[in-house]
This record gives sequence, C-alpha cells and structure tokens, in this order.
Amino acid sequence: MPEQPFFVFLSHGLESGPGSTKIQALKAVAEEFDGVRAEAIDHRSSKDPAVRLEQMRAAMESAGAVPERTILAGSSMGGWVCAQTSAITPVLGCFLLAPALALPKYPQSSPLIGARYTRIIHGWDDDVVPVMPVLELARKQRLETLVLPDGHRLEKSVDRVAREFHRFLETCLKNPNKV
Repeated sequence: MPEQPFFVFLSHGLESGPGSTKIQALKAVAEEFDGVRAEAIDHRSSKDPAVRLEQMRAAMESAGAVPERTILAGSSMGGWVCAQTSAITPVLGCFLLAPALALPKYPQSSPLIGARYTRIIHGWDDDVVPVMPVLELARKQRLETLVLPDGHRLEKSVDRVAREFHRFLETCLKNPNKV
C-alpha cells in the first residue's frame, strides 16, 4: 500500500487571496518536495473567522488529509485560521506569518497551538498585528519564533520566509513522528 502523502494547506490573510505573493511563494516551496500536496485555500468569499475555519476543515476533509501528515501555513488571519485549526485538530506543523493572535476583540485569540512543529515569523514594524503580544503567546507556549525588520506583509522578507519554510518542511518531513 502506498504511503499517505503529506498535505500543506495555505491560508491567506483578510485582505489577500490565494494568489498572493507570499502564499504562492510558500506553495512553490511545498511543491518542491516529493510526496507533498499543496493547496492554497480561497477564503475571499468571507471575512468571518468562523467561516474561514470551516473552509480549512472542509479542505482538509475533501483532500483526505490525515492530521498527523498535515502542515498548515498561514498569514495574518490565515495564521489565526491555522493556529485555531491545530487547537481543534492537532497537526504535524504550523507555519505562521504575522498571525492574527493575541488580539483583543478577536475570537479565541490565543489558541493553544496543537502542532508537533510550529514556527512563527513576524515583523518588528507590524502595525496591524502588534508583535509583542504574539511573542508573549509564543513564550508561554514555547514556540519557535523569528522576528524580522519588516512590516505586517513581510514584503521585504519573502525570500527569507520561503527559505525558512523550506527548512521547516524539511524538519517536519524528516521526523513526522516526533513526540
């Protein structure tokens, strides 16, 4: 019986789309790996976090993704979608870019991230999602974090983010059974 593939689901931010520069850069990186299926989810039909959460669940189910062989990657609200999804259904990996976490007036804004591997990349100059509350959440959950001299969109750091995602995927795929 062939081995179950790994799945990478990519979740864009509130004002973005599945064709955005960052999401497409991450998708291209994922597609470099044999045995990996990558899907950029289109959330543009709704700005409601609960709807986007359901879209992620439905995409995983439709693909037949096994959570322990699933990696979620998201930016801003998409980062929240990935983090919250992993809190409900633990996954292999969460790669979060300027995630909309630890925000007041945001639903379940500080989820307990349920991934064997987690990496947060944020910008020091983020004026949409303040970096310090995200760092505090990361500290409490002991999550690997990288902060770059960039803003919310991490537009000056796309190449660096892609390299970091490549390393992250290598780690996840090399040892998917880490406890």
